[in-house]
Amino acid sequence: MKSDTADSHWNDQWANIEADSKWLTPEAEVITWAKGLQPGARILDLGAGVGRHALWLASHGFDVVALDAAPEGLTEIDKAGGVETVLARMDALPFEDQSFDHVLSWNVIYHGNEEVLSRSISEIQRITKPGGSFLGTMLSNRRLPFEQARYPGQEISRNTWVFDAPGTDKIHPHYFCNAQDLLALFKGFEITWLHDREHEKPGSWHWHLVMERL
Repeated sequence: MKSDTADSHWNDQWANIEADSKWLTPEAEVITWAKGLQPGARILDLGAGVGRHALWLASHGFDVVALDAAPEGLTEIDKAGGVETVLARMDALPFEDQSFDHVLSWNVIYHGNEEVLSRSISEIQRITKPGGSFLGTMLSNRRLPFEQARYPGQEISRNTWVFDAPGTDKIHPHYFCNAQDLLALFKGFEITWLHDREHEKPGSWHWHLVMERL
């Protein structure tokens, strides 16, 4: 069964994006990370959405490629200009080996089962130069009880859940993990920074991670 289906939800969201949407504002954590990178570095924004990070990075002198499986988001990026856009899936990246200095993927790669996630991480490792960094987020299993309290849910495969939550992307598979699972998945990387914290809502636990490609 196909599990990386959440892009269908987000494509609808990007087609109707509002001017004051939070998805247009870059995360402070991404800005801080970027300040430590070499000027002009080539960066892949994997799961770029409507380009909140890709466009900010490009405006600060980085060579940015924005990739997403939802074409409506890429259309918004193309309207702004200045960033190469690529329509593709996260577990089959259409790039040469070691073709990026760094990869960013904010709230993206956990949209699928463990097999999809493992392939996606392998692809990130393949396209990143040794010593390059990966900044990303993953869903923490601390979040799972909060989701279960809100919606009926079903574990469709190991650590992968769907919820009866119409109108949200939670009807699509999401992968939740503990630190041990996370480190096993990122076996081709060295940890630089790892933190499990809530986002803007109580119970919205995410792993925030910076990894160095070995």
